[in-house]
Amino acid sequence: MKEKIALIADSACDLPQSFINELGIRILPLKVIYPDRQYSDRIDIQPMDVYNRMPAEIPTTSMPNLQEIKDAMESARQEGFTHVLAITLSSGLSGTYQAMKLAAKDFDDIVIEVFDSLTLCMGTGWMVLDAARNIANGLSFDSVMKKLASLQPRVKAFYVIETLEYLRKGGRIGKVAGMLGDLLNLKPIISVNTEGIYYTYAKVRGYHKSIDRLMGVIEEQVANKPFNLAVLHGGAKVEGEKVFAKLSKLPNVRELIFSDISPVLGVHTGPGLIALCFHEV
Repeated sequence: MKEKIALIADSACDLPQSFINELGIRILPLKVIYPDRQYSDRIDIQPMDVYNRMPAEIPTTSMPNLQEIKDAMESARQEGFTHVLAITLSSGLSGTYQAMKLAAKDFDDIVIEVFDSLTLCMGTGWMVLDAARNIANGLSFDSVMKKLASLQPRVKAFYVIETLEYLRKGGRIGKVAGMLGDLLNLKPIISVNTEGIYYTYAKVRGYHKSIDRLMGVIEEQVANKPFNLAVLHGGAKVEGEKVFAKLSKLPNVRELIFSDISPVLGVHTGPGLIALCFHEV
């Protein structure tokens, strides 16, 4: 029987909606939770809705609930898909991967693979996009999985944020040092390690200098090799556009995406985030 492959991702992949629509990717929204109401990421709450309520109100977040995950898998089964590939944000930052694995156990008549991207934002997004394009090009499920496993260690993600306050409050600080940085106006460049946990890549004094240093990371990581790049911002569109304009001039950029981060990720970073997510091609 010919394979028919469905692709599911969570909303923290930050893939622009145009790609989601074009390639038929099924997105499971994470949740933003205020005392009076729960919102679904990018469906009934947008990034600026979160930033506009900060710092007076800092919501919590949660993964898609188990029933929503099962419903998405059941929907794929009902539509005649033989295989489901679910790609999640890092298991080191969210329980979404484990929840998807748990949900998959309820299905024994279709093949379901859950893939831990060990990163987030467009780091995950590049993997989702690669898998979606390979599925659209008619590759077998095994080939899609092999290409995904090969791409995962090549994807890099680096971030600058204005304050560590929101990472601390959300319990996502990982291996990023806290208090001292705030006192000295040190702005860490944050990345994600091989275990999918935040760590400090570099420390720079001052927000704008840290953004300059962030752009220098590209050269350190890819030198003159061809690469795909996503520039994202969280409540910092003007700064993000400046970074995008500068990096778009690099001769070795093959594909370039500019977008914003999801409300759920914005809860943990606060406004002022600039992110670079890229991989060699």
